[in-house]
Amino acid sequence: MKALLAGAALALMAFGPALAQSDHYVQGYTKKDGTYVAPHYQTNPNNTRADNYSTVGNVNPYTGQPGTKPLSPPPSYGYTPPVPRPNPYAAPNPYTPTKTCLYGQPC
Repeated sequence: MKALLAGAALALMAFGPALAQSDHYVQGYTKKDGTYVAPHYQTNPNNTRADNYSTVGNVNPYTGQPGTKPLSPPPSYGYTPPVPRPNPYAAPNPYTPTKTCLYGQPC
């Protein structure tokens, strides 16, 4: 029993950090405009900005720098919501009002 517990503890110590890893290393690169971006760690992509190192309230564990970006992006980030389109398979509305004018005169 002790050997089983010791083996489980050893496996958890060996593989635990890899299972809980939430960031990855990014190699340095040069942008199209010639700007060099130094190597750094980056949080893994997901559907939230709450766990990013650069978000207000978080601290980058590698540099100690506090986050400065807001939790939700301002509307000026270039996102345009999709335009709703009519459903081509929808049945026509039988209750479409018709125009009627007084005394049967054309409107």
